Amino acid sequence: MLRQPVPAAVPGEASCGDDELLAHIAAGNQAALAEFMARHGRGLRSFATRYLGYAADAEDVVQEVFVTVWKQAPRFDPGRGRASTWLYRIAANRCIDQRRRRALRNFFGLEDIGEEPAAPEANAETVTAARQELAIVRDGLCRLPERQRMALLLRTVAEIDIGGIADVMGTSTGSVEQLLVRGRRTLRDLLADAAPGRERKSS
Repeated sequence: MLRQPVPAAVPGEASCGDDELLAHIAAGNQAALAEFMARHGRGLRSFATRYLGYAADAEDVVQEVFVTVWKQAPRFDPGRGRASTWLYRIAANRCIDQRRRRALRNFFGLEDIGEEPAAPEANAETVTAARQELAIVRDGLCRLPERQRMALLLRTVAEIDIGGIADVMGTSTGSVEQLLVRGRRTLRDLLADAAPGRERKSS
């Protein structure tokens, strides 16, 4: 597991932009990596958990992503796109790899017994009905076709724009728009089937 590094600090690293932090990381500065992890770790963890459905798998992915950032920071070119797009492209690829590893473990019967899918965060005011609704949404996301799920999560969780999603997924903006439309429609239909009283809406 990648641990939070505690090295010589970069002056004002907390106020550095992502591009500047990556330049410091490329130069081998672990304080910059620690700041980058603090800045993006929560968002990556949320994205990976919702995509994979398992908190343990998501944590593995986040660790792998930051190891990759440390190794590949010298290859980041700010002239070719935003740092967040570059970061989530790495995360998307690691999520796909992790799903394949889990499928292989399942095939050979090597999956941990008793592991439960990650549950969404709940606060003290969350009522039973709301928890059931969240569980239905989570299940619906897991049942979406992989590319639709990826596009929806990049848009809603990572808050990446259409062009950025196209870069992450290696496709056109038109294809991303179609994936989002189809994903929303499919998810809405899945939720309508799962939740009594919820009506389907035409797109």
